[in-house]
Amino acid sequence: MRHYGGVEALLQVCTVTDPALVTHEGTSSGSLLGGRVRYAQPREGFRSGIEPVLLAAAVPARPGESVLEGGSGAGAALLCLAARVPGVRGLGVELDSNLTALAQANATASNVDGVSFVAANLLTLSRPGMFDHAMANPPYHAATGTASSRPARELAKRSQASLLRDWAVALVAPLRHRGTLTLVLPAASLPEALEAMHTAGCRPTAVLPLWPAAGRRAKLILLHGVKGGRAPLQLLPGLVLHASTGGFTPETEAVLRNAAAIQL
Repeated sequence: MRHYGGVEALLQVCTVTDPALVTHEGTSSGSLLGGRVRYAQPREGFRSGIEPVLLAAAVPARPGESVLEGGSGAGAALLCLAARVPGVRGLGVELDSNLTALAQANATASNVDGVSFVAANLLTLSRPGMFDHAMANPPYHAATGTASSRPARELAKRSQASLLRDWAVALVAPLRHRGTLTLVLPAASLPEALEAMHTAGCRPTAVLPLWPAAGRRAKLILLHGVKGGRAPLQLLPGLVLHASTGGFTPETEAVLRNAAAIQL
């Protein structure tokens, strides 16, 4: 079975070896968005898949607007957003200080201004300001089951019972009225995520399934909401990731390589 959300899929189209990048011990280097973003990440533990690139493509930010990201990792989502929308300002909140340092180095290597990263717990961080948009790829594995032997991967993926609700509240609180929240999540978590958004005061407005291939069930979704919004929820046609002949579909290639936006 194809693991379309993993780093192997991302490497097919988004990451290329770049010897000009400084590679620290324990990290691997490459690039995202066809070379627009220089990106180093840990060799072990949690590694980015295509999720943060798709997430960044779905945030409706405009130049001059501000974006808050929860769980920013090594910075893939915010840096991709900044590459697509020049002039956007962003703050990434990440619990792992090693990843925060790596994200800041990635921003410097990519010549991205206006984006910064802070090592902090999103759920206990005092309100960092007022934002136009927020986004996240929250931890989603249930607290039960076999724990990973890699602490960084366990921290990034393991979810507690109230996590989606807590993250939604923390991300929506600093949003201005009519600000947006965009999440990339497992499809199975949709009922919980809808309830979490409602609890946080953010009206869910769009669900976009991410189909692994035509005729396959979606494993991931993009969920979008508006703080104080009133528009009804829409189930959108979705994005087919892989072509029947192999590789990504032209629509997905446009997002992953050419920084095309996903309209929600």
